[in-house]
Amino acid sequence: MTFAKGRALVIGIANYNEISGLPEAVLNDARDIASVLQSTDYCGFLPGNIRQLLDGEATLDAIRAELAELASSADPDDSVVIFFSGHGARIGSGPTETSALVPVDCQTTNMRDTVLGEPEFSAALAGIKARRLLVLIDACQAGGAGTLKRNENEEVRLGFDEKSLGRLAQGAGRVIIASSRANETSLVLRDARNSVFTERLLEAFKGKARTTGDGLIRVFDVFNYVSEQVRRTVPGRQHPIFKASDLEDNFPVALDRGGAKAASVVQPAAPERWREIEELMSDLYPAGPTDQDIWARAGGDVSRLKLSGTGRANWFAALRTLRLGGGGQDIKVQTLLGTVLSDFPHHAELAALRDELG
Repeated sequence: MTFAKGRALVIGIANYNEISGLPEAVLNDARDIASVLQSTDYCGFLPGNIRQLLDGEATLDAIRAELAELASSADPDDSVVIFFSGHGARIGSGPTETSALVPVDCQTTNMRDTVLGEPEFSAALAGIKARRLLVLIDACQAGGAGTLKRNENEEVRLGFDEKSLGRLAQGAGRVIIASSRANETSLVLRDARNSVFTERLLEAFKGKARTTGDGLIRVFDVFNYVSEQVRRTVPGRQHPIFKASDLEDNFPVALDRGGAKAASVVQPAAPERWREIEELMSDLYPAGPTDQDIWARAGGDVSRLKLSGTGRANWFAALRTLRLGGGGQDIKVQTLLGTVLSDFPHHAELAALRDELG
């Protein structure tokens, strides 16, 4: 079973170029949300309908491009989920204050022009034709405390203002759920893989949210479960926020499969393994995935890749597609490594990677 009408953009940024970093849990949050959404055992999104930007991929231009892609590709009958985990910022003060999502390449000397401000973000959301749009923002890790920059004209504080959340929610079928109030910290407990908010969000998507039994997880189901569980986990310390202005129904956001085949779920390769694979592919096939037809020979479909630029850039894009389950019906990381190993049978590092990943 698939949720063919589901589309998602998942963004996670922990390691910023110029401002303070965030815990590894932020990246885990994004990876795990993308994994659960595309799992046929849980939410059933088609892998090709999920886009993911992590750390260095999540530049301002890249985020803008992905939002524009959703605007051009999403149909009115689609359900769109946008997830952001990273820094939020409040820029200015008084009546001119605005909130923004902070991309990895923001510039501390020019914050206002190098972040995704609430007016621009709101306009981008308005351009998405889907009548069911859920935006999940885990962008208040600093809880509104602390100052990124201060000068005689402008102050920048960490956090995301609730008034801005309300403005983002303007429009039919648009829902904003934020992890915490602007004066709170979006918590990550000691040794936890995920933030408190995203851990509960993942549980909701895995079937723990109370549903009507129609095989669908709906937007109120998600918030009711997450809000209750976050408050139970960290009493009085964190309160998720729900914003909507023109919502006529409790619309579906995913399938409710509840782990139908949980025992057979294959865990994705660790991030450092993907980086090793990218380095190997770039060294062995410097022209990219079309070099010696390696992608096609491994069961892939080159027409499903977006290839442009250098061979290394094309490998980066192709492996990101593969990581999300795309790139061709028959290609997997195991088939790719196995095919490469047939070309380089004495490559010890490659053999070890193939054996590790099964």
